[in-house]
Amino acid sequence: MARATWLLLIHQIPAKPDYLRVKVGRRLQQVGAVAVKSSVYALPNNARSREHFEWILREVIDARGEAVLCTVDLLDGLSDEDLATLFREARTKDYEALSEDIGRALAALEAEPTAMAGLGATLLRLEKRLISIRAIDHFDAPGHGDALSLLSDLRQRISGARRGSGSTSNALGRPTGATWVTRPGVEEDRIASAWLIRRFIDPTARFRFAPEGSTVAAGEIRFDMFDAEYTHEGDRCTFEVLLERFGLIDPALSAIAEIVHEIDLRDEKFGRTETSGVERLIRGIVLVEPDDGPRISVGGKLFDCLYAALGGTA
Repeated sequence: MARATWLLLIHQIPAKPDYLRVKVGRRLQQVGAVAVKSSVYALPNNARSREHFEWILREVIDARGEAVLCTVDLLDGLSDEDLATLFREARTKDYEALSEDIGRALAALEAEPTAMAGLGATLLRLEKRLISIRAIDHFDAPGHGDALSLLSDLRQRISGARRGSGSTSNALGRPTGATWVTRPGVEEDRIASAWLIRRFIDPTARFRFAPEGSTVAAGEIRFDMFDAEYTHEGDRCTFEVLLERFGLIDPALSAIAEIVHEIDLRDEKFGRTETSGVERLIRGIVLVEPDDGPRISVGGKLFDCLYAALGGTA
C-alpha cells in the first residue's frame, strides 16, 4: 500500500490556561504547519513532521485538551497541489519578511558605512532566521534565493567596512592543491577546519601533521597552530577565521562556525542547541580513530551531514 501523503493534527485547546493557545499556535508556526481548517493543521508525511506533531499533540493532551494525529491521502475539496501551494505561500511570506529586514540592515549600513555597532549580531540573527525558514520549506517556495543573495551582500559589506576600519585582515586568494599543515591529534576545530578547507577552499588539499615549531616547506600553509597563517584570532576559532578570510558567505557555514566555536572555546556564546550533540559525535570519532587522517575523513562525513541538515546546498 502506498504511503499516505499528509499528516493532519486535529486539536481542541481548553479555554484555560490562556497562554496555551498562543504557545501551541507559535509551535505550529515554528514547525511550518499550515491550517487546512480551524484547528486542523497539515504537514508532509515524514518522520520529522510526525515527531513535531507528536510533541504538540502531547502538549495539548497534557493540558487536558483533545488532539488526534492521522495520515491522509486526499483531502475533500483540496488537492495535493492545492495544499502544497499553501505551504509555498506561507514560506514565501517568511522569505519576503526576512528580505525586508535584511534590506533595512543594508540601508542602515549604506547611510553610515562605519556604523558597525550591532550589525554583526543582526547578521547572525538574520542568518539563523533563513536557516529556520529553509528547514520548514517543504516545497521550495520562491524567495529563498533572494534572501540568500541579500544576506551575502550584507555580510560582504560588513566585512568591507571592518577591513576599511583596520579590524580584519584582507581576504587571500584560494590555493589549489596545497599542503596544509596542522598539529597532530586533531579534534573539533581542526577536524572542522580541514573539512572546510577541502570542501570549500582547496578541494585537492593535502594535510600534513607536524608538532609545533616544526619546519614547513615553501608553499605549505599552516592552520590552527602557533604563528600559523590561519589560526585563532581574538575570541574566534580557526574555522571562523577561515570563513571570514576566504569570504565564504553561507548561512549554513555560519551556523557550523557557531557550533565549532562553542565546542572549541566552551563559552556558550551563541546558545546553539546542536552543540552538545555534535561535540559528543566528535568525541566518538576521536576515540574510535587514533590516526589523524581517518579522523579528518570520518569527521568530514559528519560535517557534510550537518551542513545539509542546516540547509546548505553547495
